[in-house]
Amino acid sequence: MTDTVIRAENLSKRYFLGKQLGLILGEKKQKNEAFWALKDVSFEIKAGEVVGIIGRNGAGKSTMLKILSRITKPTGGYAEIRGRVGSLLEVGTGFHPELTGRENIFLNGAILGMHRWEINKKFDEIVAFAEIDQFLDTPVKRYSSGMYVRLAFAVAAHLDPEILIVDEVLAVGDAVFQKKCLGKMGEVAAKEGKTVLFVSHNIEAVSRLCTQAIFLQNGSLKLFDKVDTVINSYLQLKMGLSSEKIWQKDKAPGNEIVELIYVKAQDENGKVRELFNISEPVYISIVYKVKKSGYVLSAGINFFNERDINVFDLHDVSQQWRKKEKEIGTYCSTVKIPENFLSEGLFLIGVAILTPNPFYVHIHEKDVIVSNVVDDLAENSARGDYIGHFPGVVRPLMQWETKLIDSEYIIN
Repeated sequence: MTDTVIRAENLSKRYFLGKQLGLILGEKKQKNEAFWALKDVSFEIKAGEVVGIIGRNGAGKSTMLKILSRITKPTGGYAEIRGRVGSLLEVGTGFHPELTGRENIFLNGAILGMHRWEINKKFDEIVAFAEIDQFLDTPVKRYSSGMYVRLAFAVAAHLDPEILIVDEVLAVGDAVFQKKCLGKMGEVAAKEGKTVLFVSHNIEAVSRLCTQAIFLQNGSLKLFDKVDTVINSYLQLKMGLSSEKIWQKDKAPGNEIVELIYVKAQDENGKVRELFNISEPVYISIVYKVKKSGYVLSAGINFFNERDINVFDLHDVSQQWRKKEKEIGTYCSTVKIPENFLSEGLFLIGVAILTPNPFYVHIHEKDVIVSNVVDDLAENSARGDYIGHFPGVVRPLMQWETKLIDSEYIIN
């Protein structure tokens, strides 16, 4: 495709880790073990896209950016890059420590292939953004890490790269400057049509800034999709939760009256699923064992999103069981979360069994299962034809009525 600016094909990077085996005839022996920092990673990124790269430490994020920035050569596969690349990877790279801030600005511009007059045109803007004007003629080896990062980002973002690559290094700067950098990256993409690759552990920043995301796990590409879909998958794996929880008999939460057996998220056909479309209902079933009769017991759930916001709480207030005591036995309480109600996102579901009157909570387990809701941009969802980030913890599809009341109508 002509608008593809980055194309990676089976990108791989292998390192050898030396391991001492001991002393043999007075000599230390080393066994070199192969470690694949990246293994067969393939993707395409188009011009103007802002792509977040997420994953745990050691997932291969920084290795991939170093290959794309031509700092490291791949062991296998290849990466095609169309356009000038401005990179901000590690504190200490990209600048000559003995040169001043001013000299390093011109040096970096020259490396990018820019003429001196082009650099001069951007010079004042770079200095103002970096806020280092009084240290401009000081060698950068005397800069603090925060000053270094401010200047490095300003240079990378302002010297007209077609592709801007930014690693977690921004975390070194203060919160105000981080916000300033995020704003600049968004501006570079939205107004100037540049491509941005952004590695961060700040999921909120990735969610706000990026349109797509790459999820790396143990050097492999696990998912490349819409940013919300990828973040949800990452958080779900990080939390170690699934859409079904079954307790071993001796470890089930409860007391002498009631205990949990299992909880699941399922579709209308009873199939346990981890991924639901926004336009389909989600059924939450709680199976529990009543061990002592004579108690009114009500099942409940808590829905929290991945930012730990309580979306809503529900418990069974149906007339059948509202005031009726339960006999000894196994029960299943199921609640339907209607279609076109939840927003996109990862929802963490807690479970409770309580007696409503007098109020007493027998069991309350937080973050028992997860439900991952995605929007496929279908016209029958509340987003309509809008394809951008749609905020809100719920996304109900409400009925609207619009009619012409008077073509000459004027509000006095």
